Amino acid sequence: MSVQHTDIYAIALHHRFQWEEAQQSYVILFPEGMIKLHGGAGEILKRVDGKVSVGDIVTALKNTFPDVADIEADIIGMFELALEKGWLRQINV
Repeated sequence: MSVQHTDIYAIALHHRFQWEEAQQSYVILFPEGMIKLHGGAGEILKRVDGKVSVGDIVTALKNTFPDVADIEADIIGMFELALEKGWLRQINV
């Protein structure tokens, strides 16, 4: 699946994204378990709210982390992984 800048995503049904104090990281909780998200993955997914586009998230993260080289490719790659794993659902088609 190709992620476009105009796409809008939300956390998948039956999944919950939250900060987990015990893990000191963001996690995705779902009926079968939990995924611990490292660093940038949490920064990306905490912006996924079913309202903002991928392009808006890319712009926000580029502004927040201006010194990170090739950040856009990393962001798109995270969206692709999250979709492949079923952590996200697309809002617009």
